Amino acid sequence: MTEFQAIGDLQLRLGGVLRSARLAYITRGRLAADGRNAVLLTHGYTSSHSFIEGGSGASEGGWSDLVGPGLAIDTDRFFVVSSNMLGSSFGSTAPRSTNPATGRPYGPDFPPITLTDIVAAQRRLLDALGVRGLHAVVGPSYGGFQAFTWGVEHPDFVRGLVAAVSGLTAPRSLDPTPLAARLAEDPNWNGGHYYDRAGGVLATMTAVREETLRRYGLDEELARHLPDKAARDAEIRRRAGEWAEAADAHSLLVLGRALDHYDLRGEVGRIRARVLYVLSRTDRLFPPSLAAEVMRAFAAAGILASYQEIDSEHGHLASGTEAAKWAPALKGFMEGIG
Repeated sequence: MTEFQAIGDLQLRLGGVLRSARLAYITRGRLAADGRNAVLLTHGYTSSHSFIEGGSGASEGGWSDLVGPGLAIDTDRFFVVSSNMLGSSFGSTAPRSTNPATGRPYGPDFPPITLTDIVAAQRRLLDALGVRGLHAVVGPSYGGFQAFTWGVEHPDFVRGLVAAVSGLTAPRSLDPTPLAARLAEDPNWNGGHYYDRAGGVLATMTAVREETLRRYGLDEELARHLPDKAARDAEIRRRAGEWAEAADAHSLLVLGRALDHYDLRGEVGRIRARVLYVLSRTDRLFPPSLAAEVMRAFAAAGILASYQEIDSEHGHLASGTEAAKWAPALKGFMEGIG
């Protein structure tokens, strides 16, 4: 069940303050008396903290087969906190939230945020929950960006980092500029103040979502049990519409622009945690060709890091849909951190 934690006023890295901010989250397991058995799970760009529960809404692939009693992230051993990102559509303070200064949704007036702000908000959440140290930060895609940022920003607080289908920089395909232009063409955009327009920008968001799911490899994943192409197309459209009903266009823009300031290639030396880096053989966003450069950077910085490649046809979804193919590596990593 989703819970909410007030984290107070948050000073932002690029200037400005988010007043009375909050984060949505779910937990599994129990916090140890010393507060140091916690694992922070960080979700992807278009999914939410509920990605650990699986289902069609987990756009980077649901992780229900990786998180639970006796699984790779063992909730009998670890206190798992899955946090919704600051700026996300799904419960945390975001553009759809009420601006205390106006009593209306922030919309296009939501201040710019960075990955460091997202991590700073998570640190406040963990402090409120009594967490005194993280066994690991683990996440796919944008969640991997958060994991690496945790390692840079709080090197003495976290002992392990797992970044799946991710990287030390963001791919150009996540640049929100084309999306912003496309949304502006929607007849309901209204300069970004679409919340009181009937239907909002649902049609545009649904179309964008369908394209995203196809780019992530959903058609290939569905082909296992839906051999009929028409049936797969219908299922992809259904999932796209379901997501578009719940998501907010401004969150996509805010989180996308946060990546303008994400490039950790020059900051890897600040990481002290052990690292597990995981890519999918068929991922078009983060292809396996990235591994050599990233692992060289870790080695040059003296970081104890290992690499795992998922042999999958499911592209960007593979960390969840083909969890069994890398779960042993994840379990071994979690147990080996000490």
